[in-house]
Amino acid sequence: MDDVLDEWRYSIFESQMEESNAAAEVPRKQKVLLWWSCVIPSSCLCFKKVVVRREIALKIKQVKARLDLILAEKDRYGFAITEQSSSSSDLPHGESWRVQSTSLIDLKEVCGRESERETLVAKLVAEGSSEQEACGVCVLSVVGVGGLGKTTLAQLAYNDSRVKNCFELRIWICVSDPFDVFGIANDIIVKARGSKPQGTKQLDILLDCVTKSISRKKILLVLDDVWTEDDTLWKALKIALNCGGGLGSKVLVTTRNERVAIMMGASENGIHHLGHLSDKDCWLLLRRIALCGKNEEEYERFDKIGKAIANKCRGLPLAAKTLASLLRFKKTLEEWESVLSSEIWELEKVEVELFPHLLLSYNELSPALKRCFSYCAVFPKDTRIDVERLITKWMALGYLGSNADDGWKIRGREYFENLAAHSLFQDFRKDGDDKIESFMMHDIIHDFAQFLRKNVGSRMEKTTCQACSRLLVSQVKVYRSLLFDRVDDPHLCDALTSVRLLSLRSCRSRGIPKEIEKLIHLRWLELGHNEFACDDDLKSICKLYNLQFLWVNQCELQEIPSEVGNLIHLIHLDLGYNTHLKELPESLCNLRELESLNVEGCANLARLPQGIHKLVNLKHLNVDGTDSLKQYPQGLAHLTRLVALEKFLPCDGSRLGWLKNLNRLSGKMELELEIRRHDSVAAVVEDAREAELWKKMHVHELRLNFHDESSSVWIDVLDALKPHPNLQHLTIYNYNASRLPGWIASPLNQVTYISLRFCESLSTLPPLGKLPLLETLHIIGLSELDFVGRQFLGITTTTSSSSSVGTIIGAFPKLKKLTFSSCSKWKEWEDITAEEENEEEHSEVTASLSIMPCLTELEITFCIRLRRLPHRLLRKVSSSLKKLDISCSTQLKNVYGNKYGQPWKSITQHNPHLRIID
Repeated sequence: MDDVLDEWRYSIFESQMEESNAAAEVPRKQKVLLWWSCVIPSSCLCFKKVVVRREIALKIKQVKARLDLILAEKDRYGFAITEQSSSSSDLPHGESWRVQSTSLIDLKEVCGRESERETLVAKLVAEGSSEQEACGVCVLSVVGVGGLGKTTLAQLAYNDSRVKNCFELRIWICVSDPFDVFGIANDIIVKARGSKPQGTKQLDILLDCVTKSISRKKILLVLDDVWTEDDTLWKALKIALNCGGGLGSKVLVTTRNERVAIMMGASENGIHHLGHLSDKDCWLLLRRIALCGKNEEEYERFDKIGKAIANKCRGLPLAAKTLASLLRFKKTLEEWESVLSSEIWELEKVEVELFPHLLLSYNELSPALKRCFSYCAVFPKDTRIDVERLITKWMALGYLGSNADDGWKIRGREYFENLAAHSLFQDFRKDGDDKIESFMMHDIIHDFAQFLRKNVGSRMEKTTCQACSRLLVSQVKVYRSLLFDRVDDPHLCDALTSVRLLSLRSCRSRGIPKEIEKLIHLRWLELGHNEFACDDDLKSICKLYNLQFLWVNQCELQEIPSEVGNLIHLIHLDLGYNTHLKELPESLCNLRELESLNVEGCANLARLPQGIHKLVNLKHLNVDGTDSLKQYPQGLAHLTRLVALEKFLPCDGSRLGWLKNLNRLSGKMELELEIRRHDSVAAVVEDAREAELWKKMHVHELRLNFHDESSSVWIDVLDALKPHPNLQHLTIYNYNASRLPGWIASPLNQVTYISLRFCESLSTLPPLGKLPLLETLHIIGLSELDFVGRQFLGITTTTSSSSSVGTIIGAFPKLKKLTFSSCSKWKEWEDITAEEENEEEHSEVTASLSIMPCLTELEITFCIRLRRLPHRLLRKVSSSLKKLDISCSTQLKNVYGNKYGQPWKSITQHNPHLRIID
């Protein structure tokens, strides 16, 4: 249906463009005729519209006929639309088709898992802290995809002698789905040899019996194969366990879904993500089953090919067992070769015995999540998949709904996190904010995703094109995607017109294929890393009116055609690193749905469109590396939905005050600051104050670059640029004033990183020790700094009226790394007093002074005049300090370079493991 609507919209828009172009080409003397033609349209144009409408009507009729047929077949075969329920009343206890697990295990059948068993057993028998004991029973969890061996690991731990000796009572319950609280409570009572009233249907009575039956006993309760995320089902049972279980009681949960583990109360340290078996252990497991009863000669004969087949399992024990049961009845090397050369998802044995276990996880997903997951089979195996790029693909395919509610990115990230929590993805790479950037799929999971889509494209599509294979055409039908990568001049034919996603990245194309104009259903197009010979090539793209995502980065473009304004549905446009690009057309501002514009690395881009205020949905504007861009349009001030603007240049007419209403800005921001000749001091300060940085609560990283020589006005400017306390990273570069404003050392700040670089006029340091969360401090290139006093530590003491013991505030409580570099005039670092060093001895009546208790690295490099370190202070730092770097600080090297000398012994007497780098 979407395709039919695409064609309808395309025909309407094309007709509008033709009329507009025709009107533009009519000479002035023919304006009367033009007016007349508008009143009475030409018969040719009217006939064309009639033809288009008839074709669309026929296609709608065909779609309706297909829907009617589906509805008729539903009634014919008695299909019913039902909602899956987790209520125990829908399924009698024990009637699930899933085989129940038990606590019994044959150790001879287990291969590997020694280290993971030791890890889990250690957690089970470990004594909890007083805080953990106060929270009740401790919940541990084993998380992993189906068939990975979670139950086996739990059985190994459950039957370990150390665990048996640690707990008075051990109970194993296979939960599965639904989570039957009545059944679980009843099983606990039976296992604990407790009593209960006959025939009761009251949960309260059963849970009271649970509490009494385990009363004050140290128990281990294993809940195997838990699926529900509904905490209301677990809450009542957990309360009963907390009331009845003795100190040290634990609950071990196995689940495929990390969200289940978190819901049940497992901490981050209490969640064990089960790893894969080694290829060696996979082969041992496969050989034990496939070659059961064979002699050593048979082992050697099948050893090489058997190891190759075991490698296909990629550490999944259930896959090894399934293939082994298939190979058990194959006696020749040729038959084993056939299994090796087959795709796993094509093997009937795998489809019958392995995939049903994965289908359990799959069937727990919503229809939208199912589509998102199975689409991932489009990527080749062993591909590292970028999460943000994948979300744009899901959006282009319609899996995330429409863009009307403006939340597709958030929804896409939620979908991904959900799939990841179900253990369907692995090998995550995260950014500095602990956000997953990319991932990979296990080969078996990839095969399973292919299996899910195989029925969609099982019938090979016919094609008369000699250049396109039937497989390629079928792939377009199944995935609506063509992802070419480094393919020379790929061919696009009429058989591929239904494609929605097309990547021609790095295809060494000298031009955009002309056939691309026919791909009217395209939503997502990547053309990056190609060198287009002619800018007119882009005009063919500008006819793809349904396009939402477009990458033409690093394509050596010199000009963007004005026709780009026709792409009215565009959400993302990447023009990055087209270094010859000098300007953007004003028609770009017609893209009202545009959310992201990237011109990063366009070194010759001199200006942005004046009508940029029309881009009312713009959220991301990346102008990093645009060295020729000296002015922003004033319309930037109206982009109140802007989230990312990493660099701002208030010069040549641009003003900091334009940032006033951009309070959604987040992440990183860099401000380039300079004073123009015609600006008064008052105007510069007022402009900085109008930016209202203190309202930008989502900006977590701020870099301030000053470009003028020493000026007293910079003190007031920097004071006016006070950021929100949520700021985490602050870098000040080339600030040429004698002091810093007071806000920088406010204890209310949440900053964790500060870097002061080449602030050559700065002669004193503020009391940065007051910052409660500061972890990294870099002081580099402060050429006028000659003295670092005790005030740098920010030490203040407060005493309550009810106690004579004071509380120390300051002294860098979280600082881990401190760097001084290239401070050429620095001569002295003031030490603390002897009384302050020994205050711990008198802590009953005074405050106990702790200085830099977390410091691990101290670097003092290229500080050629500093002669001595503060010994008492460093002794106070004590054993936390691991590395002292005094490279190129000549006088310090002379004093402390001798590890047997008294100065070195003085600062290491409490820290003999301190390592010096000189």
